[in-house]
Amino acid sequence: MSKIPTLFNRLALIGTGLIGSSIARAAKAQGATGSIVATARSPATRKRVAELGIADQVVETNAAAVEGADLVIVSIPVGACGAVAKEIGPHLKPGAIVSDAGSVKGSVVRDMAPHLPKHVHFVPAHPVAGTEYSGPDAGFAELFVNRWCILTPPAGTDPKAVEKLAAFWRLLGANVETMAPDHHDLVLAVTSHLPHLIAYTIVGTADELETVTRSEVLKFSAGGFRDFTRIAASDPTMWRDVFLANKDAVLEMLGRFNEDISALTKAIRRDDGQALHEHFARTRAIRKGIVDIGQDSAAPDFGRPHPDLPHSALPKPYAAEED
Repeated sequence: MSKIPTLFNRLALIGTGLIGSSIARAAKAQGATGSIVATARSPATRKRVAELGIADQVVETNAAAVEGADLVIVSIPVGACGAVAKEIGPHLKPGAIVSDAGSVKGSVVRDMAPHLPKHVHFVPAHPVAGTEYSGPDAGFAELFVNRWCILTPPAGTDPKAVEKLAAFWRLLGANVETMAPDHHDLVLAVTSHLPHLIAYTIVGTADELETVTRSEVLKFSAGGFRDFTRIAASDPTMWRDVFLANKDAVLEMLGRFNEDISALTKAIRRDDGQALHEHFARTRAIRKGIVDIGQDSAAPDFGRPHPDLPHSALPKPYAAEED
């Protein structure tokens, strides 16, 4: 049986947190690359990546990582992408595809493109997947399965390079969409960035309440607040950079959100049950649509596992009397 050819001979990963380490695991599992070389800013992270064995080689510098690589993926906070592009530019192999994994694309294109040589293909990407955990131990090969990866190639990018990167992401299990960088940022401002901003705000508000103790907030967290805390546990450096890099789109969506909050405030104040019911019914349909396209589970309680009922005896006052 002939061996299936790999898409890329050498994959270089700059940044090996949740996304980078998941890319490494998935690419290795699928045989997408001949070899994987990785690096990270922290010596401790590089040491851990070597211990995990998710890369074939771990090097100390970004320049060393990209030497000879035909696919380079930068998986770091978006605010650092420009400096990394400047660092690796002179060392990139002609014909290499350079990509990233940031959740903001307009600023990444503006920051990275000027530092990349004409002989490489720049195809920014955003795998819309993740968890609240970070670091190389948090990654897993199945992270991208049935999730979307959005490619945002600048005008004039070679279509063959775009399709080759799309094939890579499909091999890792993702669905692939292509759109303009600024349109991506507007879409993600409402589907990802604004929800994170709201989650950070709500959790912060609960923490600052004087009439409710922190122990009560923790003890009686209902499903809604519990999910907000999961989102708000995401990497603070990454999200700081996201909000600053996508400021215009986030402010636009935040303004619209504030208008909707004002309308709901008015409905509650006026005891307008019809307005509230119509709004909740309309937004409930959004949730159903997300489940219908397979982006989340329809299982009760969002598919969370539940422990079995305890098998202990009834409390003594209610136990049957002994003969």
